Amino acid sequence: MRLLRIAGRAGGAILAGLLAVGIGGATDAPSNPPTPASSEAPIELAGKDGAPMVVIPEGPFTMGSNEGAGNERPEHKVFLDRYAIDKFEVSISLYAKFLQAAKYAPPSTWDDESVTAAGDRPAVGLSWADAEAYCRWAGKRLPTEAEWEKAARGADGRRYPWGHMQPFVDIANYNRGVWVSDAVTLAPVAGGVQGMSVRHGTKEGGKSPYGLYQMAGNAAEWVADWYDREYYQKSPARNPKGPGSGDKRVIRGGSWNDPPANIRTTARVSAEPDFQDRAIGARCAMDVPK
Repeated sequence: MRLLRIAGRAGGAILAGLLAVGIGGATDAPSNPPTPASSEAPIELAGKDGAPMVVIPEGPFTMGSNEGAGNERPEHKVFLDRYAIDKFEVSISLYAKFLQAAKYAPPSTWDDESVTAAGDRPAVGLSWADAEAYCRWAGKRLPTEAEWEKAARGADGRRYPWGHMQPFVDIANYNRGVWVSDAVTLAPVAGGVQGMSVRHGTKEGGKSPYGLYQMAGNAAEWVADWYDREYYQKSPARNPKGPGSGDKRVIRGGSWNDPPANIRTTARVSAEPDFQDRAIGARCAMDVPK
């Protein structure tokens, strides 16, 4: 994943040392898997912050990719209990409410004007602690890496949330390269897609099998897990929560600044928990009683 380090100027400098997935996206599977990934229709509910959430049914899915980078291997079956996850990325307007209510210090790149000019864009520039604090304030938590991946790719092994087809600019916000502003560079968290995506058969646009938006591109998203490059070789088969400790946290989904390979559903990146970047935001999850 290409991330832009926060600096005095808007664009920042290219982050060195983050683990980026360096493979190209596949183009040999133009058709898309069927939807939904489960016979159980997604159930929506709202979190304490008012943000809509989707309940992901319990069951197995394939995690990782044998065609991906080393840290995505091996593919393995994971069973997850039922849980809920935000339908949209945490928006600037919601994060502003949190800052005011919790009297929490804003990220270093926070722009008060964006609350009114771009309040429907994802809140970016968040450290892991910033993201975790928001979710806790909202009565939720960060999703585990496994929860994030299942919500993004479903149970039918999708390369991207919409299927195997390579992304187009009307499916995902990616590969922009240059930061301009929240309003220009970022897409609305609930942004729908029209045009080319429909003509190519993805009638649900860039949404995941469970109806989640912006799981590829726009803002990359912190998840709860500590990072371990070889974790998939030893992770439990049921409800994995990542290593017990580590130096870095996992980031998923790719951003507005990433090429197609890095916005795949299986791509894994890591950064120190205090790292902040205009490409990184969050979405929250929570347990759902059986």
